[in-house]
Amino acid sequence: MKIVAPISHIDELEPVLDVGADEIYFGMVPEEWVSQFGISSISRRMFGNITCYQDMRRIIETTGQAGKQAMLVLNAQHYTQAQAQCLIQLAERFSAAGGHAIIIADAALLFELSTLNLNARLHLSSIAACRNTEATKLFESIGADRIIFPRYMTLAEIKAMTQSLPNLEFEAFVLNDGCIYEEGVCHTIHLPKQYGGPICMDNYRYSYYRTDGSDIAPDEQSLLLQNEKDYAEWTWYKFSCGFSTSKQGYTFGPCGLCAIDDFMRAGLTAIKIAGREAPLERKIKSIELVKSVRDKIKRGATKSDILNYATQVRTRPDLCESGYMCYYPEVLQIT
Repeated sequence: MKIVAPISHIDELEPVLDVGADEIYFGMVPEEWVSQFGISSISRRMFGNITCYQDMRRIIETTGQAGKQAMLVLNAQHYTQAQAQCLIQLAERFSAAGGHAIIIADAALLFELSTLNLNARLHLSSIAACRNTEATKLFESIGADRIIFPRYMTLAEIKAMTQSLPNLEFEAFVLNDGCIYEEGVCHTIHLPKQYGGPICMDNYRYSYYRTDGSDIAPDEQSLLLQNEKDYAEWTWYKFSCGFSTSKQGYTFGPCGLCAIDDFMRAGLTAIKIAGREAPLERKIKSIELVKSVRDKIKRGATKSDILNYATQVRTRPDLCESGYMCYYPEVLQIT
């Protein structure tokens, strides 16, 4: 089972490969896109992209020499016809240069690329929110070679889909970057914090009133305030526990380390580390952490061993015990 990790700059490539990534993914915003469409987003991460074809070719070449694979991300939810034509040309250049796979969310673009007989494989982005077997069959019929599961699938759902379509590749999230909603049906943009951040991080001031015009009772006020507090705590976990790390530099926040053994048993092809816009050190430590769990399983560690290691390695088992950090809380028998 491969570890898939992001880069946002050519200088990140070799460190990410050296620490253990098997596949890397990156976004690209070429000059012709900017000249035609301005800052209109080519993918779901507006600021985590390379900009020139020379870097693209170097990424493909270096990754190939390491015996690994490079994937181009084109995963905005939809494009205009003119934008799609620009991306088709980009995909053709990527494939001709030896790129391994293109990650796509827009079903129309997926179908268009499937008709071109590119050498590059086509991977369906998690943004497409493919959540069941029938949807998977549809996307396979229009060209998908791999399905990247959306966030917050249950292990039972994942197992059912992989067993129903054994000839198709599947990939699941394993670390970082949660989403308060379902990203596949969220049509806002992801801005870095210095540009205002994503809309789901906005802080609102609430006021309450009763529709019958009477005063809100003290016990009702207490419940409303507790609800606000609970929501703030939940979102803190989803946003990487305040974007904090352990003393070793390992990331807190959305995590599926305990489920890696289940993924291997279910026959997943790959597990994805999110965070294209994150600093390089965060990417390196994330790969290191995921690889340490995978290596333990390969050496024969039991499920209990893995559960103990994964919940203790960052020295904050209390965060794991909350269940809010878990991509797959059923592993801890938390619902």
